[in-house]
Amino acid sequence: MESSDRSQILFRHGRRRNNLTRGGYLATAVTLPLAQLLLLLLWLAMGVFPAWAQTGASLSGAVTNHTGAALPDVAVTIKNVDTDATRMIATDGRGHFQASGLTPGRFEIRATKPGFADETRTGISLAVGQDATVDIKMQPKTPDACASGHEFATTDCTLTWHGVTLYGAYDVGVGWVSHGLPENGYNYEGASLINRNGNKSRFVLAPNNLQQTGLGIRGKEEFLPGWAVVFNASTGINPQSGLLANASATQTINNGLPRASYSYAIDGARAGQPFNDEIYGGVSSAQFGTLTFGRQRSLGTDAMLLYDPAGGSYAFSYIGYNGTMAGGGDTEDSRWDDALKYRLTYGPVHFGAMYKFADGSAGCYLPSPLPPGGWTAANCTPQAAHNNAYGFDLGGVHGKFSSDFVFQHYNQAISVLNPLLGPQSPAAPYQSATNSINTIQITGPNLVATNNTVYGIVTDNNAIMVAAKYAWDPFKFFAGYEYIWQNNPSNPLGVGASVQGGYIMSGVEDNNLDSEKLVNIWWTGVKYTYRSKTDFTFAWYQQRQNDFRRPPACSPSAGFRASCAGTLNEVSLYADHRFTKRFDGFAGIAYSYVSGGLAIAIPHGPGVPYFHNNNVAPAIGARFAF
Repeated sequence: MESSDRSQILFRHGRRRNNLTRGGYLATAVTLPLAQLLLLLLWLAMGVFPAWAQTGASLSGAVTNHTGAALPDVAVTIKNVDTDATRMIATDGRGHFQASGLTPGRFEIRATKPGFADETRTGISLAVGQDATVDIKMQPKTPDACASGHEFATTDCTLTWHGVTLYGAYDVGVGWVSHGLPENGYNYEGASLINRNGNKSRFVLAPNNLQQTGLGIRGKEEFLPGWAVVFNASTGINPQSGLLANASATQTINNGLPRASYSYAIDGARAGQPFNDEIYGGVSSAQFGTLTFGRQRSLGTDAMLLYDPAGGSYAFSYIGYNGTMAGGGDTEDSRWDDALKYRLTYGPVHFGAMYKFADGSAGCYLPSPLPPGGWTAANCTPQAAHNNAYGFDLGGVHGKFSSDFVFQHYNQAISVLNPLLGPQSPAAPYQSATNSINTIQITGPNLVATNNTVYGIVTDNNAIMVAAKYAWDPFKFFAGYEYIWQNNPSNPLGVGASVQGGYIMSGVEDNNLDSEKLVNIWWTGVKYTYRSKTDFTFAWYQQRQNDFRRPPACSPSAGFRASCAGTLNEVSLYADHRFTKRFDGFAGIAYSYVSGGLAIAIPHGPGVPYFHNNNVAPAIGARFAF
């Protein structure tokens, strides 16, 4: 008997009983057939639709970009590899997709969207009635490998072979400075920022205005699904001389010369190393993040390049030209040797951590008073290097707004300040060295070789930085602030200590600070993009320091020293036009000026002021990047 016939008989039987019963028996007569009917319907549902209830499976998930932002209109293809059946759906405005009623089996998901690299997920097995969630993160699409020289010159194709990419840039221009110095072959930062020894107006060749000229090689090779080996090695070059960028050499070539005969002398982390930018290797996981080891940019340098309106430009950015902010107190620390670095992105939030192991030589010193016979290489006390460092970064992205908070701590940070004085005549055939504890000058036979010898101040540094940017097409707004506190080192360095690039310190000041030195750096700026090819950028930078001189004696009448409060400002305005994907031209101007203790040229000893407290520096040039 069919189920429909059975239900009709039961229904008619219920009607006959209802017609015969009266009064209190009516409820019982009605309830019993209804209960039977409900049971029957449940039985029918289970019997008629068993395949639908037990064999359907479903897949759902969310598609985001590399920052964790939702990606709408992504084409998601779901393929049953057992039956070759496919289904294509698009993500909604929240980046979500869902497919139900799938036949159980093994599945493959592929996500595609213009401007992003395709992503595929395999090894997905669905059982009867199973609901699975698979989230997908898509990376910006990397350009295809170059097929010809013409394509290399006119498009953004990459020089890639088997996952290994060669990259670089060439940036050079011409400029004028109101108060400058002669160039040398090692200087790689141009002449835009005010210089303590700048004295004359001059036309100059200006290297590395928007970007450091150099070459690099990087790679990412997958060895397991979702796991890859990564590496990077890069170096900076002076595009005029072809020499490796070498801040320390700009100091040593001025050793022994009178101040009026100096060429440009700078401080920096690039010190003529074969890979003076970065050289590291490590492991990357799509789920667990990236861990690398080697010579790497500090977390502050990463943040500076991301949140500086001028993108770290040497010609138009104070925080790009001077690495005090990026290095958390000293420009030499904008890159860390022997460092572990970890990066992880989870949805819209990203995290970073970094640790530097102690390395190099700490030299030797003698505490005051000096023993009979004075300081000799045989009686000074050897020191151990304690120049370890660590830092953290926490940031996030929400729509068109992003921000980061960075903390950095560095022990035995070195600030290379000036070339060494002397020898001034054949009668004094030695270079002056300085006792690292009591700053007593040692005048006698050289304790360390005069070649590759520099002079510097040593401190223990802490820094916290917060920065943000917001895109409101066609504008982008930038702002940042860093607070740095410095103290004399808890573990002093001595004469003979090593600095970046293997250079040696024969002048060391471990007790330069009378009290804690506090530095405040802030910046702001805006970038306007005209018709997608031309950017106009305005930026303002300021650095301030407290009065850490004891006893305080800082006034125009008493005379300033480097330990007095002071201020440095720089403002810049420039235009950058992209002729092709690789080639752009730029023109702009920067103006900088100093006051108070920051206008002192020689920090140790009586204050020796800058020749001029301001500099005007227009520049024009071109860049080719690949």
